[in-house]
Amino acid sequence: MRILSGIQPSGTIHIGNYFGMIKKMIESQNDGELFAFIASYHALTSVKDKELLEKNTFEAAVNFLALGMDPEKSTFWVQHHVKEVLELYWILSNHTSMGLLERAHSFKDKTARGIQANHGLFSYPVLMAADILLFDSNIVPVGKDQVQHVEMTRDIANSFNHSYNTDLFVMPKSKIDDVVATVPGTDGAKMSKSYNNTIDMFNTKKKIKKQVMGIVTDSKELDEAKDWAGCNVYSLCKLFMGEDELLTLQKRYETPGEGYGHFKLALLDKINEHFDPYVQKREELLNNPKKVHEILEYGASKARKIASAKMEIIRDTVGLI
Repeated sequence: MRILSGIQPSGTIHIGNYFGMIKKMIESQNDGELFAFIASYHALTSVKDKELLEKNTFEAAVNFLALGMDPEKSTFWVQHHVKEVLELYWILSNHTSMGLLERAHSFKDKTARGIQANHGLFSYPVLMAADILLFDSNIVPVGKDQVQHVEMTRDIANSFNHSYNTDLFVMPKSKIDDVVATVPGTDGAKMSKSYNNTIDMFNTKKKIKKQVMGIVTDSKELDEAKDWAGCNVYSLCKLFMGEDELLTLQKRYETPGEGYGHFKLALLDKINEHFDPYVQKREELLNNPKKVHEILEYGASKARKIASAKMEIIRDTVGLI
């Protein structure tokens, strides 16, 4: 079973990214054959700064390698290092109706938020389809907002297969993990850089402490019992603590004498304890860019071998001899 996942090189990552997607992606290396790429072509729809894109792409690679992406267990590469995806993108564009793209929720949402409409943004789902179909992907883990794109990929693949009377393209299925709840931000809303309510994974200890201490709570005093069930601090603690630790924390909430600052410090300790080993690994990789680039080239060489073989079949099917 092949699992494919694309990673946007979006700069600083936070614990919402980790528990919402990254952790599950890393764990999926044991569930099947993982193909994971840094979506540099996709990033061009929003990043128009050369240095920023280069920096974000490199740091995305470093972050995922530090968190456990294993280049021997998985195929891990940068999207623009495998050019075949663009050739397939053009071929699939000729099997994609305008109506299908016009129904894309993502395009409507982004343009409604003021992002400039252009062909790249409009045809984004076709490039995503090329990413998926080029590697005969069976499973595509996505958020709920991306399920439509996987369905569009199936529509495009069906159109191609029907046109050439073939079963060349595998029909992928989206996978959503409904068990993992939305990670709350410091204000209780969904953690997102757009809301400025994140707790970073990789930043200075001082900055992370400031973010944790800024978590919004009610105004109960030290001598009052507190409600752990509706507390943002407790909700975040559930990500890092086991059942016994949570029961102990609940008793602390219910016993007057401690303030929310004490509970925030307990959360901060758990965050540092959890991510410190990754921080150390990340620093090692940041200081050894040659090793990072070698890993990415190794992954790209594996991906190109598969992509090249698939494209030969596709070219022959459509008549590009």
